[in-house]
Amino acid sequence: MSRADQIFIQNCQEILEHGVWDTEYPVRPRWEDGTPAHTVKRFGIINRYSLQQEFPILTLRRTYWKSAVDELLWIWQKKSNNVSELRGNIWDAWADESGSIGKAYGYQLGIPYEYPEGVFDQVDRVLYELKNNPNSRRIMTNMYNFDDLNEMALYPCAYSMTFNVSGHTLNAILNQRSQDMLTANNWNVVQYAVLMHMMAQVSGLQVGELVHVIADAHIYDRHIPIVEKLLKREPLPAPRFSIDPNVTDFYQFTRDSFQVEGYQYHPLEDQIPVAV
Repeated sequence: MSRADQIFIQNCQEILEHGVWDTEYPVRPRWEDGTPAHTVKRFGIINRYSLQQEFPILTLRRTYWKSAVDELLWIWQKKSNNVSELRGNIWDAWADESGSIGKAYGYQLGIPYEYPEGVFDQVDRVLYELKNNPNSRRIMTNMYNFDDLNEMALYPCAYSMTFNVSGHTLNAILNQRSQDMLTANNWNVVQYAVLMHMMAQVSGLQVGELVHVIADAHIYDRHIPIVEKLLKREPLPAPRFSIDPNVTDFYQFTRDSFQVEGYQYHPLEDQIPVAV
């Protein structure tokens, strides 16, 4: 039985049974027909995934993990903010006429900063520290740049990673200010699990634990019937994840460097509406 499924079920049950609705407040997101998209939420959910034990992908419904990896590489490798450089159309609703989402996500990771050792962007700084100073307690990234928020099409949801090496094991904390549980929860978990595998391999480390901290974990009103269907399903066994062992340069990974074998999942007949 997939541990990721168990965590997802626990989170959603907690939100549905003990969550707080925002229906008495005006909200920013809208459904396609213009109706306000309200949510029920829980504050401060913390989930832990042991990446040595299994790959944390849902079986209650399919997670399109290849597309999730594409977006991960777009942000962390290309450090891009233009949707023309991304497979798929998931960011199109937030892009301007030139395809830009503003100074958001990958743009922030690619800004060069001057350090005592030289000039690095945030990703290269992490890679340098993991190889040269793995005991540091300062190995982290942050996309939530207050100076640039007014030039972002969407404030970053998953905004910060803190990496920590214990012995020869790489652990990390993913901080997320906001999480649409049905649409994006497992998408983000899969992405950052893959990122940890990438970082660990090129740094000569073993992959360890991913801790996911969510400030506002919510379910949209029109998603509740779908979530309730998922909660009635029996989780299936977790698949096997593998990574090309020959890649030693972070920037040489491609979407084909990863394999998920034996991935079984329940079909999802419902179309999931997305609030913008």
